[in-house]
Amino acid sequence: MRCPVDARNDRRVLCVFPRYTPSFGTFQHAYRLMGRVRAFMPPQGILLIAAYLPARWQVRFVDENIRSARPADFAWAEIVLVSGMHVQQEAMRDIARRAREGGCVSVLGGPSVSACAELYPDFDYLHVGELGDATDELVARLDADVTAPAQQVRFETLRRVDLCDFPVPAYHLIERGRYMLGSVQFSSGCPYRCEFCDIPALYGRQPRLKRPEQVLAELDALLERGPFGSVYFVDDNFIANRKAARELLPHLVDWQKRRGYPIQFSCEATLNIARLPDLLAQMREAYFCTVFCGIETPELGALDAMSKEHNLAVPLLEGVRILNEHGMEVVSGIILGLDTDTSATARRIVEFIDQSRIPLLTINILQALPRTPLWDRLAVASRLVEEEGTRGSNVVFLRPHEEVLSDWLRCIRHAYRPGAVYARFAWNARTTYRRRIDPPLSRARLSASNIRRGLVCLFNIFLRVGILSDYRRTFWRMALPNLLRGRIEDLIQISLVSHHLITYARECEAGEQSASNYATRPLPRSEQAELAVR
Repeated sequence: MRCPVDARNDRRVLCVFPRYTPSFGTFQHAYRLMGRVRAFMPPQGILLIAAYLPARWQVRFVDENIRSARPADFAWAEIVLVSGMHVQQEAMRDIARRAREGGCVSVLGGPSVSACAELYPDFDYLHVGELGDATDELVARLDADVTAPAQQVRFETLRRVDLCDFPVPAYHLIERGRYMLGSVQFSSGCPYRCEFCDIPALYGRQPRLKRPEQVLAELDALLERGPFGSVYFVDDNFIANRKAARELLPHLVDWQKRRGYPIQFSCEATLNIARLPDLLAQMREAYFCTVFCGIETPELGALDAMSKEHNLAVPLLEGVRILNEHGMEVVSGIILGLDTDTSATARRIVEFIDQSRIPLLTINILQALPRTPLWDRLAVASRLVEEEGTRGSNVVFLRPHEEVLSDWLRCIRHAYRPGAVYARFAWNARTTYRRRIDPPLSRARLSASNIRRGLVCLFNIFLRVGILSDYRRTFWRMALPNLLRGRIEDLIQISLVSHHLITYARECEAGEQSASNYATRPLPRSEQAELAVR
């Protein structure tokens, strides 16, 4: 559906998605091996709003992770619409400044402003909350008048639009072939109350759902702007409503068969998914190949302390093994700086990395997000710092800060030595990947765009990694067995991700990366340099 407001004026809207600070999760080092790719995933939220706006309004979209909005873009626009997360707040403020200089009225929505509206005094309009009555009120206001208000105006959603009434995001506005992954959404919200997570406060604990046919329509629209090797379900927890997930999966299986298995699927889910063998079997048939699980720590007492008891439903290593047996590679989140951490925590994390053979782990120090139980608890204890400064985190840890950062760097070094990361990937290639279904060599999989993208990746991988890198011998020990078995897709995927991880870890050691993916700015080089020599 579109906005029900009867717009009477033509408006020109520039939707701008702010640049991320380069970090572990942006995968920027893989892009140079992928030809045209310049960003990780299309941003769901702002593309949804773009599709919801009145049909008579002209809408353009710029993702500043691909290119910056130019003065000509602002000169064309009357309204500049921005959305983003906390880590993008500096970039969002910069867009507000450029919009003002370009004579545009500026609007900010999304998760960051919905949690902390006070951080953004420079925008003319704030949209707090999800798509709903506030959106319609904002549209009506902008339809009537696009001059900047004398003071900031805030609209707050009280009645949300049902997910089953969401329009297909405006994928037609994204630049073709510029994203590493595609993204779709099936549900919103999560029933759990992990202490550090803001999802329940922002989106609720009762999951809301789209209809299966909506998801299939979004996949069809997304593929027209591909190619994508994988499409990520951006749901906060894919199994938040298990009954709904079970009902969706047969539709995905049928879609893959009709379309010739054009993509792999990936998602985020709690580790207790390992207790659902029937659902895992359906996911395997739908060609789900990667599942992100927020394992957070191998220390069971810490999981209990952060209200993540659902990770204890099965032993951690057993849960990873069960997912691997269904052909799904596990990606994991790991957090250092918890109140339960001790001098032995880093050693236990290193042991878990080796035993689990999880290739890709997001290893962060703790960052408190607004509207979380963690934020509230630390605020009462006066353990939050307003300005991260040289800390890389807004948390006052119970352990000495330098020890926390040193442990973080130790884990990063261990996990992403070339030999270590390739060994874990090689193990998954031999065991996990071979348990996946064997999709047919369909026209969709052997399309000209897929072949062209694959050849570009292979050329760059062989040149930049296989010839020019200082770990080329380690690379070839992984690559040759996959080449001999004809596992070209596996080789490309492993090489792209490993190159990013290895390069990222080296930047951490050189003082060029923050210890938290949620920090609003990188840790200063001087402090990181001190850590690097420890």
